[in-house]
Amino acid sequence: MSSHVQARPTRRDELTTRLAADCQYDIAIVGGGATGLGVALDAAARGFTVVLVESHDFAKGTSSRATKLVHGGVRYLAQGNIGLVREALHERSTLLQNAPHLAQPLSFVVPAYRWWELPFYASGLKLYDVLAGKAGLGRTEILNSAETLALLPASRQHHLIGGIKYWDGQFNDARLALALARSAAARGALLVNYMSAWDLIYDDGRVAGLVCQDALTGQQHRIRSPCVVNATGVWVDELRQKDGAANRSDGRRPVKPMVAPSQGVHIVVDREFLGGDSALMVPKTSDGRVLFAVPWLGKVILGTTDTPRHDLAREPLAFKEEVDFILNEAARYLTRPPLRADVRSIWVGLRPLVKPQDDEGDNTKGLSREHTVLVSRSGLVTVTGGKWTTYRAMAEDVLDTCMQKSLLATKPGGVTVHLKLVGADDADMPAVSICRPPGAHSYGDEQALLASLPGADSALCPGLTEAMVRFAARYEYAVRVEDVLARRSRLLFLDARLAESLAKPVGTILQQETGLDPDIAAFSALARQYLNVP
Repeated sequence: MSSHVQARPTRRDELTTRLAADCQYDIAIVGGGATGLGVALDAAARGFTVVLVESHDFAKGTSSRATKLVHGGVRYLAQGNIGLVREALHERSTLLQNAPHLAQPLSFVVPAYRWWELPFYASGLKLYDVLAGKAGLGRTEILNSAETLALLPASRQHHLIGGIKYWDGQFNDARLALALARSAAARGALLVNYMSAWDLIYDDGRVAGLVCQDALTGQQHRIRSPCVVNATGVWVDELRQKDGAANRSDGRRPVKPMVAPSQGVHIVVDREFLGGDSALMVPKTSDGRVLFAVPWLGKVILGTTDTPRHDLAREPLAFKEEVDFILNEAARYLTRPPLRADVRSIWVGLRPLVKPQDDEGDNTKGLSREHTVLVSRSGLVTVTGGKWTTYRAMAEDVLDTCMQKSLLATKPGGVTVHLKLVGADDADMPAVSICRPPGAHSYGDEQALLASLPGADSALCPGLTEAMVRFAARYEYAVRVEDVLARRSRLLFLDARLAESLAKPVGTILQQETGLDPDIAAFSALARQYLNVP
C-alpha cells in the first residue's frame, strides 16, 4: 500500500482549532509513543475517525530511548519464550519493509574467548534463523578470529577464538514515531502534542471522552468518544487510577498498579571505540544480562541496564552503578576501554514491564516483555508492555479488543501489514546505512521537499541544516528546541555538548516559523543533564 501523499502542514493553531470543534470521534487515544501512534495509524487506515493527544512531544518518553534495535529478541530466546520471538521476527520483517529509510538490517557479532562459546551460541542463533524462516535477514555464520576482527576491528584480540555473526535490524526510533504520526494524519487522524489528558468524561458510568489541557496555552478541550485508549506506557496507571476513583462508589478496592518500571541506561561514545559497521553483542555479562555495542548515526551506543525504578521521572538519571557496569563490561571486549571522559551523551529510558497482580517483588529481569490489553468496567482500554518491534501487532490487538467489547464497529484488520510509512514510497531510493552519520537520507522520498525550503544549503552542523529545522516546524509538529535537537534530529542523543551549542540558532529559526517560545533555556539544562556522567 502506497504512502505517497503531499506532506501535511502541522501548524499548531490549525490543530488546536480542529480539536476545539465539537466533534465525536470513533476512538480517542492518550499517549504519543510507539503504541499509541501505532493504534492511531491502524484505526485511521481502517476508516475510523481518530484523535490522539500527547502530554509532551511524540516519543518524548520510552519510545525515543530504545537501544535502536528492531529485533526478535535473542534474550527472550534464551528464556524459552518462542512465541514472543517468532512474533517479533515476523514484525521485524514488516517494519523493515514499510520504513526502509528508517529501519535496516544490521549484522551482529558475538566474540568468543572460550572454546565452548562458539558451538553453544551458534546453535541458539541458528535456531533464531529457523524461527525467522523466510523473514530472515541473513544466515548465522561461525567466524574465525581474523574474520571476527575484520567486522569488529576494535575488539580485544587476546585469547579471541572467533565469533558468531547473525542478523537483526536497527532503526531511528523517534523519527519512526514521527513517520507513524504523519502517516496517521495523512489518513485523517488528528494528532496533537503538548496536550495533556487531565480527566475522563463519563455518560451513565461509561467512558465517553476526555478532558484535555493545552500545555502551551492552558486552554482546555473536551473530546467526545465512546472508545478511549490509554497508551501512555509506564504512566498508564495514572489514568487507570482516575478511572478507578470515578467508579469506586460500589466499594471496590483501589486499582492495583499494573506496571513495574525498569530503567535502561545507554552510553554514547565515538565510532572509533568499535570500528566497522557491525554491532557487538555479549549474550551473558558478569551479572547475566545482555550487552550491546551498536554503531548508530556515526556514534556507538553501549547498553543497556535493567534496573527497577519506583518513580516515573520524565528524564530519569542513570545510577553510578549502572554506568560502572556498562563501562566495565565494555572494557572486557574493546581494545580501548571507554572512560567517563569519553561519553558524548548518556540517556535513560523506562520500560513499562507488566507486573503480575500478585507480585510484590523488584526483579524486573523476570517480568514479561509482552504487552497486555485491559478493559475496565467503565470501558477504558489500557495497553502497556511490549516493545518497539511489535508495535504494529500491539495496535491490531488493541483494536481487536475494542471491537470485541463493542467499543468500535467491526472492521477487518491487517491493513498496516503492507502500509508504507511517510517517506518510504520511492522504490529507487538509495539505501544509506543508519550506522553512518545523520543526513537527509532519513527523509526518504521527501528529500526534494526538504531541499526546496530556505536554508537547505546552510548547515548548522554536519547532518543538520536550517531547512531541517524549518521542515520540523512546518511538517513534523516541532515547537520547542528539544523537539528538533532530541527527536527530529538526534543530536542530543549523539553529542549533547554540540546539541547545547546549537540551542540558540535552532530556537531562532523555530520562533520565526511558529511564533511560539522555543524554550531554549530548558533545552540547555537538559543537554547538560545528558552530559552528566555519575
